[in-house]
Amino acid sequence: MPEQYRALAVILTLAFFAFYFSKKIVEPQTSSDQFKSWRNAWFTITLVAFLANNFWVYIVVDGMFIWYAAKKVDNKVAFFLAVLFAVPMIDQYIPVVGLDKFISIHYARLLSLTILYPAYLALRKMPDTPVFGRNLPDKLLLTYMMLTVALLLRNTSFTDMLRGGIYAFIDIFLPYYVASRGIKNLQQLKEVIVAFTLAGIITGTIAFSEFGMHWLLYSSLANALNVDWYLGNYLGRGSDLRALASVGQPIVLGYVMMLTLGTYLFMTSTIKSRTLSLLGLLLVLVGLFAPLSRGPWIGAVILVTIFIATGPKAIKRLTILGVAMLLLLPTLAVIPGGEKIINLLPFVGEVDAENVDYRKDLFNNSIIVFQQNPLLGSVNFRDELANMGMTQGEGIVDIVNSYIEIILEYGLIGLALFLGFFSLILLAIHKSMRKISDKKSQQYLFGRTLISCLIGILFTIFTVSSIQFIPVIYWTFAGLGITYARLANIKEEEEEEEAALPTSHIAFKL
Repeated sequence: MPEQYRALAVILTLAFFAFYFSKKIVEPQTSSDQFKSWRNAWFTITLVAFLANNFWVYIVVDGMFIWYAAKKVDNKVAFFLAVLFAVPMIDQYIPVVGLDKFISIHYARLLSLTILYPAYLALRKMPDTPVFGRNLPDKLLLTYMMLTVALLLRNTSFTDMLRGGIYAFIDIFLPYYVASRGIKNLQQLKEVIVAFTLAGIITGTIAFSEFGMHWLLYSSLANALNVDWYLGNYLGRGSDLRALASVGQPIVLGYVMMLTLGTYLFMTSTIKSRTLSLLGLLLVLVGLFAPLSRGPWIGAVILVTIFIATGPKAIKRLTILGVAMLLLLPTLAVIPGGEKIINLLPFVGEVDAENVDYRKDLFNNSIIVFQQNPLLGSVNFRDELANMGMTQGEGIVDIVNSYIEIILEYGLIGLALFLGFFSLILLAIHKSMRKISDKKSQQYLFGRTLISCLIGILFTIFTVSSIQFIPVIYWTFAGLGITYARLANIKEEEEEEEAALPTSHIAFKL
């Protein structure tokens, strides 16, 4: 039996049990029909991908199914996130007569075109949809996209610039726009958090199984679809296999699971069974461990710290967290297998310590390259770094830092726009949270979740370039931050209106 079919059988079995378990976790937050639509779509998309045996058959059939399924759901953003990690982002250029390369299509773009683009068209016609460009984050994002597209003309053709504009619209604008405009109330925002948590738990379950079985379950899919893919390869750390699941790269998987931990912290407030809550947390943590990616581990600690610091009894709980972290190394040193885990830890472990040296060299050499074109960057920065000896064993210069990649390619102006955009969103969330008097309310909990996730993102991309699902997620979460601030403002205005009404009107309304 071909490997793809054996892998499919294992994936479906693992997913079946993961969905069965997850249903008990998400039931308080979403309807049974909505959960079924997410689950059935995930299974259908996966089945088509593994059984198509041709990339274009998979794209067309899954695209038609996703478009049809999305038409029947109200919350497009939640549906988008629920199925986001069902299939790897294996890509191919769309064949067009007269053009060698038009645009490449992969799974995340397929979702954007079949779910988010129709949603965008519908939202534009709704009178209550905020016009894009009205707020400052919109303007910074638009300027950033225009800059990145315009700078393509430095060393490419107009066709390449057009292609870059299409990518910016599909990959950046659509996730942000629909996430920032397509959610109309706090219940829908809750469903989005639930959907991402569900997708992460399924992915983490598959990832930990890969780690335990030493078998990458999605590694055969590219060959089955008759395409070449530069990711999805077997990678080790020490004597262990680094899991990939459907995301194609270990640190991307760690990034996904770090954020799943953040959204799961929101979910724990409504899980009635403590045992069930702890089992769910364990699933998330083993999924976070499975890729053996140290940057997301640190990101997870930062995320949890921010989440605790913005909540009730912050000092007491931060103290407990600090003591637990201090006791971690002595505890690992005396338990069976603990020494192996210590060697995997960042800064103290000895496994793959050369990766830390590479990152230091990358930073130092990037400063030299940056000084040559500080304002708008350069198109040749990878060649310049290669000449400095930064080429790795794969024959590439791996820019394992999204900020370095942005500043080298788009200069200080590009980095300032990028950081300014996210800083304004964090500030908007923080301002909205300060207006909420009840710090134990679910509305306040939304803010804690989003602000901790966004800070976790901004730290973790310091350790990885923006590849695969990474930018799709951070543009979407940025949009969720705008939604949170907008909904908080609407609620504040409604409360002010109610307070201004005559007493008789209030009595009648109640």
